[in-house]
Amino acid sequence: MNGPQAHWLPDGRRLHLNHGPIDLIVEAFGSADECRPAYEQAVTRFQTILIELVEELPELRLPAFFLAPRDFAGPTARRMEAAVMRLAECFITPMAAVAGSVADEILDALLAGRRLDRAYVNNGGDCALHLGKGQSMTSAIAGTGHGMADRVTIRAEDGVRGIATSGWRGRSFSLGVADAVTVLAPTGAEADAAATLIANAVDLPGHPAITRVAARDLAPDSDLGEQMVTQSVGALSPVEVARALDKGLAVAEDFRRRGLIAASALFLAGETRISGSVALAAPNKHQAKETAHA
Repeated sequence: MNGPQAHWLPDGRRLHLNHGPIDLIVEAFGSADECRPAYEQAVTRFQTILIELVEELPELRLPAFFLAPRDFAGPTARRMEAAVMRLAECFITPMAAVAGSVADEILDALLAGRRLDRAYVNNGGDCALHLGKGQSMTSAIAGTGHGMADRVTIRAEDGVRGIATSGWRGRSFSLGVADAVTVLAPTGAEADAAATLIANAVDLPGHPAITRVAARDLAPDSDLGEQMVTQSVGALSPVEVARALDKGLAVAEDFRRRGLIAASALFLAGETRISGSVALAAPNKHQAKETAHA
């Protein structure tokens, strides 16, 4: 595996950071005198983040328990554990929050001592955001089944600083059948963990059109072990789609009532459920340069 890589994308505005499975897009908005050192800080922090995680990986792959938080050494690992602790009434490991936690960690490094108007760190669709007073950012939500990349605008006063998407079609395993579940939360780590559990809850156990395989058979070192993960979803009736989405919505509403998330959007077979305030709109090409993709 190559070491940490950093380079500018062709547009000259966005920084690409890559090391093994971590693939980040970083963009800062503000004066050049503030953005330049901010990017340098992000690159410096990125040099060791994967190494730190690998050192604690065996423990990070073990389930979290509601009453027994672990004392991890690395700051990113501690973010992961904190994000899943309040959700640990059911099976969840800190790995459910790894992408969002890495995004949060790099964003904090980017912002340390700097004055930026806005910034985001996009880790494969799971994003950490910074919004100064009066600022806003538009995020594209992929995988909605509507034939377009819907967008949601987040304002500084909304208190949302994390966006994450989960579902069986994504890059990580899912126990459910959601095409996508996008969550808005106070941090990227919290959004990541919540999206995982809401997507797991969008489910039709035992349905013959759904193919599942033990996670360990697909990835021997998976934190999901013998859990059965979704590999394909066949034709579902409108009633079945509604039942699966409503199960996920119940979990999303519970998380929102408890203050764990701000809002979520659940998608399956062209149908949608919304929890909280998520205004989905068609893409606006003039906003593209200001968009963090989830």
